[in-house]
Amino acid sequence: MAQVLKGTVTPFPGFDERADAEVLRKAMKGLEYGSSLEDDVVGDTSGYYQRMLVVLLQANRDPDAGIDEAQVEQDAQALFQAGELKWGTDEEKFITIFGTRSVSHLRRVFDKYMTISGFQIEETIDRETSGNLEQLLLAVVKSIRSIPAYLAETLYYAMKGAGTDDHTLIRVVVSRSEIDLFNIRKEFRKNFATSLYSMIKGDTSGDYKKALLMLCGGEDD
Repeated sequence: MAQVLKGTVTPFPGFDERADAEVLRKAMKGLEYGSSLEDDVVGDTSGYYQRMLVVLLQANRDPDAGIDEAQVEQDAQALFQAGELKWGTDEEKFITIFGTRSVSHLRRVFDKYMTISGFQIEETIDRETSGNLEQLLLAVVKSIRSIPAYLAETLYYAMKGAGTDDHTLIRVVVSRSEIDLFNIRKEFRKNFATSLYSMIKGDTSGDYKKALLMLCGGEDD
C-alpha cells in the first residue's frame, strides 16, 4: 500500500511490446494524423535504420517461453559471424535477431555472445555500426537488459548539463508513473549517485517542478 501511495506500481517484470506497438499503430492510423505510424516512419527514414524501426513497429517478437539453448547458441554464433568475423557487417542478421526474438531469449543470447566472442554485444555494435542504426540497436539492447535502467539513463541525460530536454522528461515520468517509475528511481539512484527526485528538483521550477515531483513520488536516500 505504501508503494501505491507513492504513485507507482512496483511489481512489473517487463512490458508487452507487442501490445504497446499495436496500440501506437492504431492510434496513428486514420485518425487526426491521416496516416499510419509505419507509413510515416518509412517516409522519414531510410536504409537499415528504417528496416529496424519497421521490424519493431510490426511487433512480431516471439513470446517469452522456455529457453531453447540450442537456438541461443545458434543466434549468438550468427551475430558473431555477422559482425566481428565478417569483412563488413551483415546488418540484416542483427535486425532479424534483435527485432524478433523474445526478451528472455535475447538476454541469454547476449550472455552467450560474451562467452563466444569475448566482447559485450554493445562493443560489437559500437564497432560494426554507426549513426542512427547504432543508436537504435544500442537502445534495443539496453531495453532488453533492463527497461528501468534504460529509462533511468534516458532521464539522467535529459537533465544532465546545460538545459533540460523537457519533452523527454515529461514523456518518461508521465508515461511510467503508474507502471515502473519506482523501479526506474531505484536504478537512477544506483547508477548516477543521486536521486531522480533530487535531479528533477534542481533542474525544474514552479508548478512544473511540483507536478513532476508529485509524479516521481518521493526521495530515495
